[in-house]
Amino acid sequence: MIIHLKEGVNQTVVNEWSGPLKALSFKKDDKFILVTEASVKEIPAQFESYVDSFWVFDNDIQLASKKYKSEKRTVKIGDVTIGGNTGNTILIGGPCSVESEDQIRESAEFIKSLGLTTLRGGCYKPRTSPYSFQGMGFEGLMLLKKMKAEYGLNIITEARDATHIDEIIEHSDVIQVGAKAMYDQGILRACAKTDKPVLIKRGFGTTLKEFAQAAEFVLSGGNENVILCERGLRTFETNTRFTLDLCGVAWLQEHVNLPIVLDPSHAMGYAYGVPVLAKACVAMGIDGLLIEAHPDPRVAKSDASQQLDHPTFTKMLNELKPVAEAVDYKII
Repeated sequence: MIIHLKEGVNQTVVNEWSGPLKALSFKKDDKFILVTEASVKEIPAQFESYVDSFWVFDNDIQLASKKYKSEKRTVKIGDVTIGGNTGNTILIGGPCSVESEDQIRESAEFIKSLGLTTLRGGCYKPRTSPYSFQGMGFEGLMLLKKMKAEYGLNIITEARDATHIDEIIEHSDVIQVGAKAMYDQGILRACAKTDKPVLIKRGFGTTLKEFAQAAEFVLSGGNENVILCERGLRTFETNTRFTLDLCGVAWLQEHVNLPIVLDPSHAMGYAYGVPVLAKACVAMGIDGLLIEAHPDPRVAKSDASQQLDHPTFTKMLNELKPVAEAVDYKII
């Protein structure tokens, strides 16, 4: 249950409520909002006079549910806004990993030259093998921050675990919670305490309900700037890295009030399939794409097979624009 209390209700009353109802609370526009488990269906009689409005739910997808907010939420990333009725599809490009200053500078210059606004790059890499490149860590994060200052780009990078989440929050514009970190409550609860945008990637064995409930951890802490990212599921198929779940995206668009970004790079795992998948994604009227591009994918230190070279990325962008226009969206 979500309960909006009347204006003027103080913290003492909220504390009295929170215990018996096992409710989480946060404040918005001078009013307290309480969120209980979905199993709570009725408001105790002694508290009814404090209630402005309330919503009852069948499960714990509550703040993210369209039953609560029927319109898609908006999220501001720097000077651009996605979600709502903006009609914007943000194209976030850049390498899988920050590898050197020369590499990330060439990437930043490229993204800027296309008129795009947001640069991606991994600094703390959650690799499957301990012998693979683990990222440049804080040094890479400082290089991203340097590119932001020099080129005026927003930067997005991934938190591998809770040990460095504060650094990511401080220095990035969008905090990416990776597929392997989606269940890390240390990361999610830290993201709930900031107002910066948080992009949560779906785990490759995660149900749609679990995916949306990860967002609830951030939303219930008071941070409304949450974006969901579909990046593919692990199935029986072995000829692609994962399987991009466009059916799941359609379900999210129908039931969830958060902006949705898709990552065809990780889903396909091979560069040749990324542009055509990106077209299918844009045709669904999505809020963003996360696509890996490297100055020279042949020498990339991580995920070399799926990263586009810059000419291919440019060609893809030009092909995406008319697709976006056909569904009343604009690539930004």
